[in-house]
Amino acid sequence: MADDLGFGDVKSRVSAEEWQARVDLAALYRLTAYHGWDDLIFTHISMRVPGPEHHFLINPYGLLFEEITASSLVKVDLEGEIVEDTPYNINPAGFTIHSAIHAAREDARCVMHLHTDQGVAVSAQKNGLLPISQHAMIAQHEVAYHDYEGVALNHDERERIVADMGDKSMLILRNHGTLTCGATAAQTYMRMFYLERACKMQIMAQAGGGELIICSEEVQDVVKGQSNPKGMAVLSDKLLWPAALRRLDRNLPGYDA
Repeated sequence: MADDLGFGDVKSRVSAEEWQARVDLAALYRLTAYHGWDDLIFTHISMRVPGPEHHFLINPYGLLFEEITASSLVKVDLEGEIVEDTPYNINPAGFTIHSAIHAAREDARCVMHLHTDQGVAVSAQKNGLLPISQHAMIAQHEVAYHDYEGVALNHDERERIVADMGDKSMLILRNHGTLTCGATAAQTYMRMFYLERACKMQIMAQAGGGELIICSEEVQDVVKGQSNPKGMAVLSDKLLWPAALRRLDRNLPGYDA
């Protein structure tokens, strides 16, 4: 496990605020593994480091998500330069996607990108996410779309990602996967949970072969009003996140090392 890989006493070298960001991000990696949302060592989640520098934390390329700890996370700047000693590099595609959003969105302190089966399946559908479940209707008003351009190694794509995402908190990358962002790890996690569940429900409903019930715009507007961002933020930060950490402490402890 990453707990034993000898990253040194990182906690003593960083601010209390950065350490908390590291713990929250490591927890989010472990939760991703717990849900089976990981893709071997690929995909990525990042967290802005508090402070005037535009530094952010991302996973060390080569560790499984279930191995990641607060100390093992890699700190980089917006040019992709590693700013603290580490034996690991970072995923260059991860840098392209995450640096784009961190540079453009002050509100996007945490950014999460996945390649789940159901997320990719919906991303490949022309009509995208359909309003056929409560989860989908809670998520859909925050969803934007970005067309696939190949593995995200071209830094020019960053401008198009930002333009397509606008002020939304969720992005479906066509033929690729899902992405959410938020002011906290908790908000980013809850948004991804709803988006991924909505995608899974859609694929299962379509696999059933029956005619789908598309909810009316009136009903969609009702659900939108019932799931306002401020209320969802309180639910995620105050109720969901502590429960999620308790789950990790029981099942995948050590993320805060």
